[in-house]
Amino acid sequence: MSSLDVTLLILYFVGVGGVGYWSSRRSLDSSKSYFLGGQTVGWFAIGASLFASNISAEHFIGLAGSGASSGLAVGQFEWLACFVLLLLGWLFVPFYLRTGVFTMPEFLERRYNAHCRTYLSAVSLIAYVFTKISVALWAAAMVLHTILGWDIWTGAIILLVATGIYTVFGGLRAVIYTELFQAFILIAGGVFLTVAALGRVGGITDLANGVPAHFFNLWKSVDHPDFPWTGILFGAPILGIWYWCTDQMIVQRTLAAPNVAQARRGTIFAGFLKLLPVFILVLPGVAGRILYPEVAPNAMYAELVDKLLPSGVKGLVIAALLAALMSSLAAVFNSSSTLVTMDFYRKWRPQASEKELVRAGQVATVILVVSGLLWLPFIGKMSDQLFVYLQSVQAYVSPPIAAVFLVGLLWRRANGPAALASLLIGFVLGAVRFIAEIGVKTGWLTDSATAWLVSINFLHFAIVLFVVSIGVLVFVSLITTRTAPKLGIFESARPEGEVSVRPNGVNIAMSILLALTVLGLWAYFSPLVFGE
Repeated sequence: MSSLDVTLLILYFVGVGGVGYWSSRRSLDSSKSYFLGGQTVGWFAIGASLFASNISAEHFIGLAGSGASSGLAVGQFEWLACFVLLLLGWLFVPFYLRTGVFTMPEFLERRYNAHCRTYLSAVSLIAYVFTKISVALWAAAMVLHTILGWDIWTGAIILLVATGIYTVFGGLRAVIYTELFQAFILIAGGVFLTVAALGRVGGITDLANGVPAHFFNLWKSVDHPDFPWTGILFGAPILGIWYWCTDQMIVQRTLAAPNVAQARRGTIFAGFLKLLPVFILVLPGVAGRILYPEVAPNAMYAELVDKLLPSGVKGLVIAALLAALMSSLAAVFNSSSTLVTMDFYRKWRPQASEKELVRAGQVATVILVVSGLLWLPFIGKMSDQLFVYLQSVQAYVSPPIAAVFLVGLLWRRANGPAALASLLIGFVLGAVRFIAEIGVKTGWLTDSATAWLVSINFLHFAIVLFVVSIGVLVFVSLITTRTAPKLGIFESARPEGEVSVRPNGVNIAMSILLALTVLGLWAYFSPLVFGE
């Protein structure tokens, strides 16, 4: 890296530090200020924060790697998210804001019972270690190893310290506004790399001619190992509902809005931003397939940055990568501390003061960081496409949680014992598949039954697990006593701070435009245009 690159990186860290300090004022005064940003955050910041907290280093590494391996099909997860974000804004957010909850497990307790709350809190924290903290750290550290020569552990620890400072002391408000700043850095970095990659290949026409035509076809056959169209259409939305509509790290941003209209518009804005990763992250990976065919998928992004970018631009793109990593880490740190504090510590010490609750959240963050570091050596065993690893692990965790939330909002008869049974049975089935996959990939499980189980595509497995979870939920609800949800979950009363309960016309129009845009992209990148 040149002195200009280093200067840009320093300016980036100064910018993050300045935004974090400015936005952290008064965040330590109360638990509501620290964990929910005082519920004063507008739609633009919420939308950018949703996007930035989602796009982490594993997206840069994983999407580019999958693009180099199999083309644009991995982008289906990105464009499906647009529809799920609309579902978050139009169906889920009104329920969440109406009940005034801090966490998703707290909402589950009010809808079902305390056991469901404890389960979801524990599983969410475990999932954060397996699918968020360790993956993001490993991906970013690998890029820093390629570009700067740092070993993975050194890079991971340095990045943790840099992110932890403003997260621990600034709370959700600091996290959201630094993510707003970082969102535009990471978009700019992605655009620069895309332009450079396309320029080196010779343009979009030469790119299309240089790879198999099916690389630009989003709809793969049923037996495709990673992205069968059946799994994409019916399995991926299940993962999306869990991630975008029920996961604390994401939903917590909407809870910072002053009212439903602002939160909903933030989700729509995030949906438009989710159109971008296919073009600024996956497409450069496809170009890398032509430029550097010998490079492994997970190393493609680092190779493109190292070989294609001139002095100055390289520093900006590395800053974008760090922005993606730090925004996602900050989000999961703050959300994890919220879960530990509100779902465990406050129950253990109901007399705790506001200051004590904030301190408990800060300590929880440190413990979770160490757990993420310990899982780093196991990530490479799962898949040579990092993004596929991330989605596959989520497929074993998310279906029962998505089922319990979705059915709980749509069917009032669903009750606590049924929800808990569905969660536990779903967890056991998902854990069996997860352990079997690790066993097969590492070679200590070789029997035919285990091999058959692992051979089922993870998206198809998610469909089966979702159907089983709903079946258990409905069956147990019907054979047990009917119970009413607590605290008016289904009441139509206007949430506090709402000016009007009528849907906003702008929100409706923009939602329709977003849906039509995705449908148009699906139609264009299809077998009708690019072949099988």
